[in-house]
Amino acid sequence: MESGMPLSARQRALIRESWQRLSGSPVQHGLVLFTRLFDLDPDLLPLFQYNCKQFASPQECLSAPEFLDHIRKVMLVIDAAVSHLENLSCLEEYLCNLGKKHQAVGVKVESFSTVGESLLYMLEKCLGTAFSPDVREAWSKLYGAVVKAMRRGWETLPEGD
Repeated sequence: MESGMPLSARQRALIRESWQRLSGSPVQHGLVLFTRLFDLDPDLLPLFQYNCKQFASPQECLSAPEFLDHIRKVMLVIDAAVSHLENLSCLEEYLCNLGKKHQAVGVKVESFSTVGESLLYMLEKCLGTAFSPDVREAWSKLYGAVVKAMRRGWETLPEGD
């Protein structure tokens, strides 16, 4: 899901339109995203710890108040990207720092493709018939641009073993 070309005006409109449909229930939609993420890669569960507490199951994690706060933050990042479609570069430093934070807690760059799959799954499930191939392509490009900026956070830190 790499982004090479900027989003067209039509793609920006499709993203805004589809996001508007979901904006009323960010946590509910975020739960769909993260449920799918844990289904696709259960090994990500140990990355989510609060007060040194390991979750025994994805369900336990998905119902924890601290994790629900994380979902809200993720949905706010997506919202910021949607709000700045004309000028995603203004989010560059923020997204790079977000990448650094994710690296610091042990997230692997490769996991972002699974997150992308989970995002597209959530959009498809929540939008239903409004999730067209064109909407899928537009969101894939946007997500690719976000991940590209976040990956720079990895590149600015020394490689570890």
